[in-house]
Amino acid sequence: MPNQSTSRILSVATAVPPYCVPQSQAKAFAKSLFEPEFKNFERLLCVFDNTQIQTRYLSQPPEWYGRPHTFMECNALYEREALTLSLSAATKALARADVSPEQVGMVVFVSTTGLATPSLDVKLIQALGLSLHTRRVPVWGLGCAGGVAGLARAAELAQMIPGQVVLLVAVELCTLTFQYNDRSKANLIATSLFGDGAAAAVLQVGGSGPEVLNSFSTLFEDSEDVMGWDLVETGLQVRFARSIPTIIRRHLPELRAQACASWGISPAQLSHYVAHPGGAKVLTAYVDSLDLTPAHFRHAYEILQGYGNMSSCSVIFVLERFLSEQPPTGDYGVMLSLGPGFSAEQLLFRW
Repeated sequence: MPNQSTSRILSVATAVPPYCVPQSQAKAFAKSLFEPEFKNFERLLCVFDNTQIQTRYLSQPPEWYGRPHTFMECNALYEREALTLSLSAATKALARADVSPEQVGMVVFVSTTGLATPSLDVKLIQALGLSLHTRRVPVWGLGCAGGVAGLARAAELAQMIPGQVVLLVAVELCTLTFQYNDRSKANLIATSLFGDGAAAAVLQVGGSGPEVLNSFSTLFEDSEDVMGWDLVETGLQVRFARSIPTIIRRHLPELRAQACASWGISPAQLSHYVAHPGGAKVLTAYVDSLDLTPAHFRHAYEILQGYGNMSSCSVIFVLERFLSEQPPTGDYGVMLSLGPGFSAEQLLFRW
């Protein structure tokens, strides 16, 4: 019998901005911008081919990225475009769940690629016609880990408001953080990898949909330099280490074992893997370290190919693809992502 006391994901929806750019075009752009700064640049340029990305979506037309912009300009665009995408994803998620505005008791809003105070959920609540008494939980700074962490927190908070739903929204405009004057390898890699998008999910205690059973969070000690932002005069400058796949290989098997032990199951009982597609090397590290096959991460590979890395919302794109193709079997699954901290987030679900 279904457990009607657990939080369930009633629906998932996604949205992307209008500018779809093939990877070949992004590669040509990077060549024109970065080539004068590096010897043997063609060797570095192969990173665009190795990502396995075919297309990505940008919040601005491609020519916009070929000019320098101020932090103020980029952040103003973030506030406008992030709201538009959030509204699109949230509207679709509420409609798919057949939920009316008055049923929404809380909004969990996840984003890390721009700044706004008050947070953008204030405008989103009003645009959706939600009650002005809707509880607000803005979450900033979790980066790529934010999608799984956001779902976990939304499921926990749903337990506090039975009879109402929690609306989770994750939106990231990664490309607006592009630093035109930064000709570092880190910025080159970011240029090969990141895209923009938004995703939403509706959660409630009871009903139908995947059950969110538990979660497991891990912070790596003294690892702040692995991933994050450096605040510079022109905005948010990407920071990530080449060691991320190595860290995954070294630690992920034990992290999965610890999570499963806390959940009272064995890793062998996990049938489904819904992972954040941080990049091709990251997905390969998942496969190798957990002794799985690429088929376990098929949906993550598909989202990576079609959308690139959209930070926190990417894993919800993967979840949407997974749910559209995987009929319920009552098996356990895990959602997995890593992000600034350096940190790992795992969520146990049953579907």
